[in-house]
Amino acid sequence: MADLTADGVGNDTGAPVGMPAVRPDLVALTGYHSPQIDVEVRLNTNESPLPPPDAWLQAFQSELAHLDFNRYPDREAVALREALAESHGVDLSQIFCANGSNEVLQSLMLAYGGPGRTVALFEPTYTLHGQIARTTGTTVAAGRRTDDFRLDPDEVGRVLDAHQPVITFLCSPNNPTGRADPPEMIESVVARAPGLVVVDEAYGQFAPSSALDILRGASAGAARTVVVRTFSKTWSMAGARLGYLVATPEVVEACELVALPYHLDAAKQLAGRLALDYVSEMETRVAMLTEERGRIAAALAGLPVETWPSEANFILFRPIKRSARQVWTDLLDKSVLVRDCSEWPGVTGCLRVTVGLPGENDRFLEALNESLR
Repeated sequence: MADLTADGVGNDTGAPVGMPAVRPDLVALTGYHSPQIDVEVRLNTNESPLPPPDAWLQAFQSELAHLDFNRYPDREAVALREALAESHGVDLSQIFCANGSNEVLQSLMLAYGGPGRTVALFEPTYTLHGQIARTTGTTVAAGRRTDDFRLDPDEVGRVLDAHQPVITFLCSPNNPTGRADPPEMIESVVARAPGLVVVDEAYGQFAPSSALDILRGASAGAARTVVVRTFSKTWSMAGARLGYLVATPEVVEACELVALPYHLDAAKQLAGRLALDYVSEMETRVAMLTEERGRIAAALAGLPVETWPSEANFILFRPIKRSARQVWTDLLDKSVLVRDCSEWPGVTGCLRVTVGLPGENDRFLEALNESLR
């Protein structure tokens, strides 16, 4: 017999007697997981391989000593938002900050999604776009990218016309494929989409263009364009969990409606504001990683793997002669950890490697060569 909840309703989820059941629409979901294994070379989560600049750390520690930890933080994060607005050439009212870009996405879904509403995305793409939508009770309409992971205008049109989504998610450069959508393609989606078009640019600094140009432009779709970014990658601040969006003031106000009071702590606000003083250091790191990405891509071209162009800080590849799981295990035996994407929608049999420091990339290539032999 099934357990009973506090309301006397049968509970088949395994919860103890008297415990309420988890929402039925969440029972089939699984959380977002990335293996955290103790290895010498960690190339699985697209983090920066370098810590923040020493000068940033010194400035952060100095100002941290003067924070009033007994007081709540600035609820509106004005200083941080002002710095971000200046860096992007927009107004303070166009910036919303949260705990990582994932909370930014969640805020958008809480504000615009929910039961009876639909979002659109095009797989393969960032898993959490669909995951966060479903946890807010929003229907997900999933289209498909082409075999080489590009957006197909006909497929985009089909999904948008059939489902009339309140949000259309684009990830550019796309995770896990690495491809960036051309500006003209994003513009065409914005022109056709009935609601917001959210362009997730977690890896935007590695790409040659940005949807920020659309947002700052004079086109009719500019007001419906939302650009999401993070400090986790090029700013070397994955441990701080800080992200933000750039959009019209109306979108920012909607996100503020669903944000918890004082959700952004004072130390995080300080860390992000100070990071913007080190743009040149960030750009130098991007250049180094881009060069290393090219070196890895060239090496992979001479191996029995299938690869695709990447404009992010990672490369997706598919072993041809051995299974992805076998290769992943071989690399792990050499203390090199990459991401196993082999069972993800649209990237069957693939692995993804983050671009690391030159020595780390050498270790990866040596281990991969040995495995593929």
